[in-house]
Amino acid sequence: MQPEERFDALVDELSGETGVQPPTGGRRFGADALRVGGSIFAMLSHGALVVKLPAPRVAELIADGVGGPFTAGKDLPMREWLTVAADADWEGLAKEALAFVGARKP
Repeated sequence: MQPEERFDALVDELSGETGVQPPTGGRRFGADALRVGGSIFAMLSHGALVVKLPAPRVAELIADGVGGPFTAGKDLPMREWLTVAADADWEGLAKEALAFVGARKP
């Protein structure tokens, strides 16, 4: 399955969760993103799933080979963002990201 198809399946799976908004489409940053309370928790970027998790968890997952740093085209990696490996558990990590970002919202 292609990354876009996997992400579409993820969108279908998570769109029914409380407070989750599906991608809006378009070409701006975050257009291909799942949001909760208006904040991005998972997105498709250059054919890879990117999720927002606590910085220590991101470091742990990188060390375990589950993914790599996300730089958003900049020199420095964004510490709370993980680019998920193609063979990793996209659904599990997206749900973990939803719980993390959702808990931060009032």
